[in-house]
Amino acid sequence: MQARKIDKQMQTTACACLDNVRLGLAAGFGNLSGGVILPTCLLVRLRALQFFFFMSVVFFSCAPLLRAALFDGEIYALNFVDVDGHTLCTADGHVTVVVLTTLADRTKARAVGDHVPDYCLGDPTYRMITVLNFNQKRTQAGRIIATMLMRHRLDAEAKLLQRRYDARKLARDARRDIFAVADFDGRTTSQLGAQTESSDFRVFVFGRNGKLLQQWDDVPGAAELATVVK
Repeated sequence: MQARKIDKQMQTTACACLDNVRLGLAAGFGNLSGGVILPTCLLVRLRALQFFFFMSVVFFSCAPLLRAALFDGEIYALNFVDVDGHTLCTADGHVTVVVLTTLADRTKARAVGDHVPDYCLGDPTYRMITVLNFNQKRTQAGRIIATMLMRHRLDAEAKLLQRRYDARKLARDARRDIFAVADFDGRTTSQLGAQTESSDFRVFVFGRNGKLLQQWDDVPGAAELATVVK
């Protein structure tokens, strides 16, 4: 009995000592915990938030570029509606030359048309689509006027193309082979991998199944273009 009392007293004393040690540590390091550890945790959290915010900005800035890029050899079924109301697709069995341009680069677009090989003229297998990126929003009335002006311009271009048809004795209306898309909201431009606000000039050649055969950021030479579309 006496030994049990001694053991119990020793346990009580030990527990009391441990409690004192804990209180002492809390008292001795209280300033360290509140003055150093807490600010350190806040600093780590702040840096983590800054890093997360930075990575989010980088991701959302680069994501449109990564998502929009077109790659040679890939198949793209891009759909357009031209100013004459025709629904066109890059994967509908035609070899399609698509020119993305702005008002400032209209002469470049015409140069691409001039470089199209003669054997493509009058052949419904081949076609060229010009996408005019207006770079800015327009009112409904402005869109109607711009579309009318584009049609008038296409009529004039058709007369020039008709001369090439007549020289090759092609009994076909050249106006039926001219396609142009007015991009007022940037949707078509985005399909082609360019930003709406940009002034990019690009030329694409799609195969019959929509496979992107070649692309340029300038006017390709006649021989170069002929090699791709053959």
